[in-house]
Amino acid sequence: MNWFWLRRRRRRTSECGMARGSAGQLAWRKMARPYGCVVLSVVLAWAAAGCAASPGSTGPATTASSSVFISRTVPDAPLGRQLTWFLRAVAEVPLSQQVIRAHFDSGFLAKISPAQLNSVLAGLPAAVGASVPSSGASLIGLLSENPARDPDSLLAVAAFGSATLTVDISVDGAGLISGLSLAPYQPPPASWAQADAELAGLAPDSSLLAARVSPGGSCTAVHQVAASAARPLGSMFKLFVLGALAHQIAAGRVSWNQMLTVTAPLKSLPSGQLQNEPDGTRISVQDTAAKMISVSDNTAANMLINLVGRPAVQAQDQQWSDHAALNMPFLTTREMFILKLTQWPALASRYIAANQAGRQALLASTVDPAPLPALAAAQAWVTPRDIDTIEWFASPDDICRALAGLRQLAAQPRLAPLDSIMSANDGGIGLDPAQWPTVWFKGGSEPGVATVGYLATSSNGQTYAVVAMLSNPAAALPPSTPVALLAIVRGAFQLLR
Repeated sequence: MNWFWLRRRRRRTSECGMARGSAGQLAWRKMARPYGCVVLSVVLAWAAAGCAASPGSTGPATTASSSVFISRTVPDAPLGRQLTWFLRAVAEVPLSQQVIRAHFDSGFLAKISPAQLNSVLAGLPAAVGASVPSSGASLIGLLSENPARDPDSLLAVAAFGSATLTVDISVDGAGLISGLSLAPYQPPPASWAQADAELAGLAPDSSLLAARVSPGGSCTAVHQVAASAARPLGSMFKLFVLGALAHQIAAGRVSWNQMLTVTAPLKSLPSGQLQNEPDGTRISVQDTAAKMISVSDNTAANMLINLVGRPAVQAQDQQWSDHAALNMPFLTTREMFILKLTQWPALASRYIAANQAGRQALLASTVDPAPLPALAAAQAWVTPRDIDTIEWFASPDDICRALAGLRQLAAQPRLAPLDSIMSANDGGIGLDPAQWPTVWFKGGSEPGVATVGYLATSSNGQTYAVVAMLSNPAAALPPSTPVALLAIVRGAFQLLR
């Protein structure tokens, strides 16, 4: 259920009280150890890879094509000066409180104290901490700036000794650092053949679609690998929930400002934050939908399924997907957690053995009345469980139709909020806003599953979709998978352009 997706926000948000550049949630945490996340403001993402750079990023990316970077120099602006300072400052840890407060804003320091920041920086992997030269880390290039003329955020690549990392940094109106995120860097593939080879090396079951999306909503493949094969989705299923909601809003049956109530029977396990809200908490439909997509809130998804009804979501699935029969009945995230965490594998085996009517009866009689499993049970779940039989399923072709369908719906004035909902979080891809002013994202994961789906419109007005799916029913995916998968998708957009 997207338990985990490392994300970089394109826009400033205060979703769930998180500082910009935070992990948003610990996504893919079942794939390996949780990503290091210190008080939500600094993400030491390479900790998920055992505190080592990912394959392909074991040394400075000096061989990366110059076309990967929009610039080799920092902007002459407060953001550029803060990046320059930070790269030098890593060689001067511990930093004094006075120095830290002169460079980080109060919102950042409310989440992570100077002492904690020093602890984080001092705990960088040995390849970083021990080998950073006295002058600090060195800039390799900029991947994106937002906005380009007076940037308040940028994504850079820098050499920290023998490790190459991305640095996602943002500043506030006063020019102080308001967000900071570090992750391993892997250069994107330079050809479709290289992309295919790298994808095949990540999981035994893999798919990729890079498609041109027409104004009428059709997807035309530019490049594909098993794009019609159904794969487990993780939280990408929430696109179908959003589509069903949009159609009910368009029909006047639901409104964006309609208030929903958080209740115990609808609460789920993370990702998300709504499960932590007291029963009776009120939240608008629009805010619920925003949480479901931007931070992949599982409770929000349940609330919206409850609002529109399971049949409406199933009907939306049938409209966009050739594999909707695999999702009957369409599960809520709470039901999925119970099936995979309560009396597993006995309860799951009963569900798998039943026909559709039997599954619906089992949900009503046994699964829905069951208490929500403890968070500790989810945290202990680190290997695949029935990912080929109990999941939500679709193919890259199906997801392209879903993204294209949502784009068409968003063109209706009543459904305009869909654009901000889908573009609030770019999933960490860091496409240059000057070249790709609109980027939509939804991903998903569980142990053995990783999916990413993007729809982006270029500066010349052409829209493309890139969807990648990985699954391994026998073993968890390697901890380097998130970085490698994003590199493939980033490369796909470069090849499309």
